[in-house]
Amino acid sequence: MTEARGSAAPPSRHTPGTPCWVSLMVHGPAATQEFYGSLFGWEFAPGPQQLGPYVRALLGGQEVAGIGQLPPDRQLPVAWTPYLASDDIDLTAESVRLCGGTVGVGPLDAGDAGRLVIGSDPSGAVFGVWQAAAHLGTSVAGVPGTPAWHELLTVETVSVAKFYETVFGCEGEPVNSAGLDYVTLHAGGRPVAGLHGVGHALPRDRGPHWMTYFEVADVTASARLVTDLGGHVLRPPHDSAHGRVATVADPEGARFSLIENPH
Repeated sequence: MTEARGSAAPPSRHTPGTPCWVSLMVHGPAATQEFYGSLFGWEFAPGPQQLGPYVRALLGGQEVAGIGQLPPDRQLPVAWTPYLASDDIDLTAESVRLCGGTVGVGPLDAGDAGRLVIGSDPSGAVFGVWQAAAHLGTSVAGVPGTPAWHELLTVETVSVAKFYETVFGCEGEPVNSAGLDYVTLHAGGRPVAGLHGVGHALPRDRGPHWMTYFEVADVTASARLVTDLGGHVLRPPHDSAHGRVATVADPEGARFSLIENPH
């Protein structure tokens, strides 16, 4: 993780390679909305329906994230997926393929909101790509209930860092610390995401995957609320160099992290 997290006023258009949206596909959207509404204070409004029922989560009337319904015939993992900004999604999709990744969905028009791709990097970690039109992405940051950081948990960072650098034009900056395999991705001169190589510590049931950190005012209280709402605490609240952190899962098993005072 890194010190910079964004601000209360994100740029009007995100620099390519910047995580600009985060979306969750679930089996039971009504129960999921109730969980996150209670946890983060989100309200919900209808969004594009090209991939099925979909709502946008709002915080104080501003868009934060998306929740959609998985097709009943597809056994896909329930997971938060970050969308990285692109100015030319067709070119990005081709680059994903040329660099050893896979395009699973798209490029696809999402009404007048923009165009999307869902793909995976060479390690198998799933991510989205978003070319904005009417919908620029997350419109508020730096307050509780908003995404604060996105981190890829993978086996090793060298090859996967090259993928994101080449496909999105990011610059990777390795963290020089003994025994730590970590690369911070920079876009437009600012840190936007992290790649964390954890070797054999990677959960066998998950494989490489992106983790979204959501800001909260009190990690301990929020972790307790997760349990009260039917979720699970996977790693209890603990102090880190960037604030107090906990890793949790919602009732359908989607994993995410809570972070307190990440500024």
